[in-house]
Amino acid sequence: MAKKAEPRCTICGRPERDVNILFTGMEGSICDSCIENAHEVLKQTLGEDSNKKSSKKTQDDVAKHKIYKPKEIKAFIDQYVIGQDEAKKVMAVAMYNHYKRLLNPPQDDVEIEKSNIIMVGETGTGKTLLAKSFARLLQLPFAVVDATVFTEAGYVGEDVESILSRLLQSCNYDVAAAERGIVYIDEIDKIGRKGDNPSITRDVSGEGVQQAMLKLLEGSEVLVPPQGGRKHPDQKMVKVNTQNILFICGGAFEGIDKMIARRVQTSAIGYNAIKAGSELDRANLLQYVNAQDLRSFGLIPELLGRLPIVTYLNPLDKDALKRILTEPKNALIKQYKKLFEYEDIQLEVTDDALDYMVEKAIEYKLGGRGLRAICEMILTDAMFELPSETNKQSIFNLDRQYAQEKLERSKLGLISAA
Repeated sequence: MAKKAEPRCTICGRPERDVNILFTGMEGSICDSCIENAHEVLKQTLGEDSNKKSSKKTQDDVAKHKIYKPKEIKAFIDQYVIGQDEAKKVMAVAMYNHYKRLLNPPQDDVEIEKSNIIMVGETGTGKTLLAKSFARLLQLPFAVVDATVFTEAGYVGEDVESILSRLLQSCNYDVAAAERGIVYIDEIDKIGRKGDNPSITRDVSGEGVQQAMLKLLEGSEVLVPPQGGRKHPDQKMVKVNTQNILFICGGAFEGIDKMIARRVQTSAIGYNAIKAGSELDRANLLQYVNAQDLRSFGLIPELLGRLPIVTYLNPLDKDALKRILTEPKNALIKQYKKLFEYEDIQLEVTDDALDYMVEKAIEYKLGGRGLRAICEMILTDAMFELPSETNKQSIFNLDRQYAQEKLERSKLGLISAA
């Protein structure tokens, strides 16, 4: 009886015993080695065309969106954020230019570089609110991340590549969409190095994080853990190109006003022109902030070079705080009125009561966030008692006397009195 012939690869002729896997079909067989070689040839042949198609798809997707002009962007943000016109203007231009970069591929050897932004402003002035308000308008993937959770590679904490994990999650892991997105990195000042001199010991949550962020901000291909956290050798990675991702950083930079004051007073050139022409606004020194001050605070020069646009947020004065209470679409008073409406009670707030709340917010130096704490302290008793009343009143009037009485009895009032 004739011996049955051993199956062989139709392409290379190797027998089944010499290959890992032999795929057998109706007319022939192919080994795993030939499949890998064919795959490499396909990648080399079609790689360039594939990249062009991906770039074209990105442009087509962006072109479908309504492209808002800078003035239209600012007008939309004005509905949610009071004041801060300078920061709004800078960010609106950056967003518009980002769209233009995505829609127009490089031509004539002129490649428009992205303009990453860093915002400086006291706590409670609206940095995070600005970022979230832009996210409402933009039809691009948008992620807000906190810089305080990141550490240098190899230490407890998260790798900086997790920044891009948040962006991937915001667009359902569509890599092409994520590669044209916008990332807001909050609390950037918390990763400042401890001294102006380069660290001689490990600064794993400060200078080490800044150095790890450099490649992200400038634009490069980064391997990202899809679920965030630490990278592991056996973990499946996603490759993301950050060339077209716009980064916006924000931080309070507590104490930087003293650095600005020293520089302005001692400078032999530059800001002396301001002093000669008009008196310095000492109540708001942040408007004179520049990269030199940020470097003195603890940001490394390499990072600042990748954040070319520096803008600031003004401290909130009485007028701005009062407008925050009543004017925006999601104003605090509107929120509390809605809560009382659910109980069929109409909340009426007098102008004097609003003035009192604003005075206390300035006294406690809590900024815009402090207004909510003050409102809660004043209205907690009413929100506790009114829903349980058998004969509910249809109107609840909040005046200065009521607000003062409730706040002075609260723990915050007792601390202030002490």
